[in-house]
Amino acid sequence: MSRAAIRVPAHEPLVQLWRDGMVESVHHGSVVVLRRDGTTLFQAGDPDAAFYPRSAAKPLQAVAMTRLGLDLPPELLALAAASHSGEEFHLAGAAKILDLAGLGEAQLRNPEDLPFDPVERDLWVASGRTARKLAHNCSGKHAAMLVTSHRLGWSLVDYLDPGHPLQRAIADTFEELSGESVARVATDGCGAPLFSFSLRGLATAAGRIAAATGTTAESRVAQAIRRHPEMLGGSRRDVTRLITAVPGLIAKDGFESVQVAALPDGTAIAIKIADGTDRARPPALAAALALCGVDPDVLAPFAGTAGPDGLRVTGALAEGLRPVPEARPA
Repeated sequence: MSRAAIRVPAHEPLVQLWRDGMVESVHHGSVVVLRRDGTTLFQAGDPDAAFYPRSAAKPLQAVAMTRLGLDLPPELLALAAASHSGEEFHLAGAAKILDLAGLGEAQLRNPEDLPFDPVERDLWVASGRTARKLAHNCSGKHAAMLVTSHRLGWSLVDYLDPGHPLQRAIADTFEELSGESVARVATDGCGAPLFSFSLRGLATAAGRIAAATGTTAESRVAQAIRRHPEMLGGSRRDVTRLITAVPGLIAKDGFESVQVAALPDGTAIAIKIADGTDRARPPALAAALALCGVDPDVLAPFAGTAGPDGLRVTGALAEGLRPVPEARPA
């Protein structure tokens, strides 16, 4: 099994910001689009360098826990794979997951936080509420980790330790689905282990989850995301709107401007914007989905600005398919 190389990624320009006929800012990044058979339809930048997938890896974590016996209804399984906005239904869902095993908010090991969504956060502060563990955008995942560990008789106080049997099983699932060995183990912002691999590996894993059928853990997670995108993100989140707009799509965003998406036939995309800001992520993803045959009219709300000023996809991603060895006919 290969391991992604740890190096400074050779990112390329993907998105430009134009103002009055001149480029004002440029967002570099890397992107890979894989066909259903795993061959490369398109790539730009350095999709084989090791990187941190951040929360874009949460569907993989949800698959691992479901394989271990976590049995949640679809709306709560989507929340287990979520970076939620902190709306009241998200907090209630995370509490419900904990209650399935008789656990409580105090047992969560993620930090206390305010809601992720700016509107929810402002309302929260205006009403005098303070940070809570349930309000953290990762509380659904952490609640699921606790319930999984509880049901298997594993320790709860150290469920975030990379050597904990839960985290070892998650790492094994990452490697199986991505086809790569973990390049490096770090700590995510929520305290959970963060497994590094390549954009190509992340896209490979997402394609396998999206194309899964039957009652497999992969299929259950994919169906939960499709049926309950509001649990995965929130009422005002672009990832929720995109899943709703594109039939059969699964998608997950992550901090530092990571994005993964996959269609039900297994065609998959993974994107990393180099500067870590979110402005360029939606138009880059829309351009990549267009290469996969998704209707441009459906993608228009995510594709940047139509006029002469604003965000424009640039370079190879704007030009369309760029030949790569895997894409050439036999």
